[in-house]
Amino acid sequence: MGERYDLVVIGGGPAGLAAAYAAWEHGVKSILIVERDREPGGILNQCIHNGFGLHYFKAELTGPEYAARFVALVKGTGIEFSPDPMVLELTPGREVHISNKTEGYRVIRAGAVILAMGCRERTRGAIAIPGDRPAGIFTAGTAQRYVNMEGYMVGKRVLILGSGDIGLIMARRMTLEGAKVLACVELMPYSGGLTRNIVQCLQDYGIPLYLSHTVVDIQGKSRLEKVIAARVDENLKPVAGTEISFECDTLLLSVGLIPENELTRKAGVTIDRRTGGAVVYENMETSVPGIFACGNVVHVHDLVDFVTEESIRAGKAAARYLTGGDKGDNEAIEIETGAGVSYTVPQKVRPGNVSGGTDVFFRVNQVFAKSVIAVISDGETVARFKRERLAPGEMERIKIPAKVLAQAGRSVTLGVQ
Repeated sequence: MGERYDLVVIGGGPAGLAAAYAAWEHGVKSILIVERDREPGGILNQCIHNGFGLHYFKAELTGPEYAARFVALVKGTGIEFSPDPMVLELTPGREVHISNKTEGYRVIRAGAVILAMGCRERTRGAIAIPGDRPAGIFTAGTAQRYVNMEGYMVGKRVLILGSGDIGLIMARRMTLEGAKVLACVELMPYSGGLTRNIVQCLQDYGIPLYLSHTVVDIQGKSRLEKVIAARVDENLKPVAGTEISFECDTLLLSVGLIPENELTRKAGVTIDRRTGGAVVYENMETSVPGIFACGNVVHVHDLVDFVTEESIRAGKAAARYLTGGDKGDNEAIEIETGAGVSYTVPQKVRPGNVSGGTDVFFRVNQVFAKSVIAVISDGETVARFKRERLAPGEMERIKIPAKVLAQAGRSVTLGVQ
């Protein structure tokens, strides 16, 4: 029959730690966190810069400091932690198959499961950059781990493709370590990172940002020698004659993050093609009863504070599920995307489970100046939220009132006006 736990949390990063602790606080005492690394904390352990915790802890912390606060909370409970395993399979019946070198193969039966595996970076192969294949090409996160945790300097003359937050932060980090960062090259006409990172990591160090540009050639034999970039047109195609040559030994790729969802798919969970993560209800439950998801495995966040809030919601919901508290058979309202909106999380809301209102996270697909986020039901605007500025690199959140949801039809639509 295998081992039995009331709750198994897959992933021991900020999402998994917060979810497990919230479930413990709400009465679940048989909890196992499964983490593939040797220590809890996840990606935060390599994020040694500050800026974390401003919303949740009201303090400016480094990544390891933020993680350490939750590690301390979890260690003060009876939550078990299983380090260094590989989760091989998750079944729709909530059987978790794991294996590691010390304990061998284990099958764990769970009353509920929380998916908190985070996300991974897109690689060169995913975006098909042409050219030679020399050494010196890294994803920004891999370079961050080498520099911050392993003590290896990855290069001296650096070009960065993509302006996601990790790439922007690594532009500053490499500069502080003595490298020359030549430029950051971004395919889109806007940056994919937070405004504060553009200012603090590029502008403060005089690093140019080339918008509407991409890499068109990579040259080098054993080690990277030169990268050619060019401007792109409105169809994102390179424009001949606009090439810029960068002599460099390192190219860092910050070209997007993808939710780590192989296990999610194996469990039969419905995936949202827009986010790459699970479709979830207002309480972070997936399409498979008893399986919840939170953090970057659902959608890519820009602030860990929001990951924590979302994960606490998932932990509380798992506790309610285990005690029969949530009414999973309530009819759900679909939250659809209108003009200017790329996706929403949650994608479905059961009004019978909502008191006061429900938070909805979303991103826009272009930069907007002063605008209004409209919630539309049956052709009528039922709620409006003013914003001074909206950008794809910054996740937005609104709270749809419970009375709006109670009076809505089968769906509501979020759009920018």
